[in-house]
Amino acid sequence: MVLIKEFRIVMPLSLEEVAQMYMVMKMQQQNTSSTEGVDVLENRNFEDGLFGKGRYTSKVYRLQRLLLGLVVLRQPMLSRCKRKLGTHTRDAKQCPYFTSFTLTIETIHRADNGHSENVHGLNKQQLADREVEIIDIASTSDDYWSYVIGSNTVDFSKFQSSRTARGPLLEGWQDHCKPVMTAYKLVTVDAPYWGFGSRLEQALIAGERALFLESHRNCFAWIDEWHGMTVKMMCDIEKQSIPLSHEESLSSPF
Repeated sequence: MVLIKEFRIVMPLSLEEVAQMYMVMKMQQQNTSSTEGVDVLENRNFEDGLFGKGRYTSKVYRLQRLLLGLVVLRQPMLSRCKRKLGTHTRDAKQCPYFTSFTLTIETIHRADNGHSENVHGLNKQQLADREVEIIDIASTSDDYWSYVIGSNTVDFSKFQSSRTARGPLLEGWQDHCKPVMTAYKLVTVDAPYWGFGSRLEQALIAGERALFLESHRNCFAWIDEWHGMTVKMMCDIEKQSIPLSHEESLSSPF
């Protein structure tokens, strides 16, 4: 059974800011070691009919430390991601040794507070199958996956950016903060394996939710680090800090 879940994450940011780019880069750096981390195979500009102009990135994830108990995902994961800054991202993940397994995360950013419906253009059947959950970055979770993945301990009810004066995030903050945007994340997972496929799909959904909460909490917590940076500045830093993998990586089984 294919699971479809849409997470809506309201952020006190604007579409033009580079918060997401900075967060992705910094979290990759924090989770990279000699045995685990992210290998970047491709990182280039592209243009097509769906996205227009954007950035294409191909990466191999080796993050077994964060995937305890999921034997299928102890293998490296290939991620093919297309992104158009501030508006649209599509990330498709596959495992080369389990070819029927797919995990797709499609993100659309809107300058609203989470009340837009069907931003992904789903058909009638997909809408019937879809479950929607709103994630509040000012909250924390104590479930298993949040315990494994989460490390951000900032209390946003007391936090205020020294450079922008944004914050604190008090009850109901999503309805009156400016600037504001929402990340609409559509997660589609299909693990058609008898005996464990359904449990794997549920675990992946829970794991993605915990990762979304952690990463978007980091986005806001690091605001004084990235505020004022431009896309060009981010691209220059990216080239210096996350070099392409060695040529032998391109001959991997992906």
